[in-house]
Amino acid sequence: MTELREVVVCSPLRTPVGRMGGALATVPALELATTVLTALLDRTGVDPAAIDAVIAAQGYPTMEAPAIGRVAALDAGFGVATTGYQLDRRCGSGLQAVLNAAMEVQTGVADAVIALGVESMSNAPLYTVEGRRDVSGAGLLLRDALSRGRETVGGRRFPTPEGNVGSAELLRAEYGISREAQDALALRSHRRAVAAQDSGAFDAELVPVEVPGRRGSMLVDRDEHPRADTSLAALGGLRPILGRSDAEATVTAGNSSGQNDAAAACIVTTPQRAAELGLVPMLRLVSWAVAGNDPLRFGVAPVPAAHLALDRAGIGFDDLDLIELNEAFAVQVLACLADWGVDAEDPRVNPRGSGISIGHPIGATGIRMLATLAHGLPALDGSLALETMCIGGGQALAAVFARV
Repeated sequence: MTELREVVVCSPLRTPVGRMGGALATVPALELATTVLTALLDRTGVDPAAIDAVIAAQGYPTMEAPAIGRVAALDAGFGVATTGYQLDRRCGSGLQAVLNAAMEVQTGVADAVIALGVESMSNAPLYTVEGRRDVSGAGLLLRDALSRGRETVGGRRFPTPEGNVGSAELLRAEYGISREAQDALALRSHRRAVAAQDSGAFDAELVPVEVPGRRGSMLVDRDEHPRADTSLAALGGLRPILGRSDAEATVTAGNSSGQNDAAAACIVTTPQRAAELGLVPMLRLVSWAVAGNDPLRFGVAPVPAAHLALDRAGIGFDDLDLIELNEAFAVQVLACLADWGVDAEDPRVNPRGSGISIGHPIGATGIRMLATLAHGLPALDGSLALETMCIGGGQALAAVFARV
């Protein structure tokens, strides 16, 4: 077997993250994707012909851009020889795109691949599965892709009728995590994200998006989801989502991740090819792992995934300088940290915020996190980082990166 080649990540960039129905709501996923791809070419000066493929992650696609990696590449000015496709591992899709790109480069199938993640949850489709058959007098039933996907992600044998929120409440009961602890983590996340915004810490990773409007175009250059005005009192005043059916419920919109719009991308290649293309690597992929568990306990799937990735790297949690653990729910983060033996206020964990504050545009999140991680490690004078996230349906991804 041919020895696997070393893989590095170059120039991870992302658009600002928009709120559901917010500043980026009128921008289709394809436009977000082409915007970040075009910026990646402009900032690196890489010849599009040097890119072998664009691997794109998207959780809520439409047929406006089938196999969106290919369509976005064509629209962004790549030649017809640059291939592309689309994948879906739900919340882990963006990171999976990076890992798929890495495997192609490691094995010599490709020399330089762009990993792309994109989601416009504001434009997630409403769909019908009866439309090609006889329509009854009641008409067609339209399903909301966002809510339906959370109900069906466990298949017939592992139903999740209350979606991801029900799974989060299960962890709350199992781990005995209080509402107060969840809201405290949510507040900490917002404060860290707002501080990063105000200090300009996100500037190097951001790509502005031009949004056309009736009165002219507007440039969106700042994450929309972090709230500078939130407080424990404001968070405490929100009603639990499942409060009507569960008197013990604690999960609210305030201590959960957002539904968001964004795109992110990076170049995955070898150190040698990076030098030839004039690229400056930021990260080296050290190891990665995927793990599965009961769909109703998907929130703690990062626990075994992280242990596997760290074991394969020959390191432990004490060796890490940065831990990027996506905040699907505050309760899920707290449960994972408890199992790892990491303090909830450990400054290494999401120092610039995460899903609760920055937002969680499903397909883009993994690469958004990677961009924040890549730019955050030097600021901490760190060398090793872990990126991990839970995945609806009972999976998790984890990857260890080293600063180059």
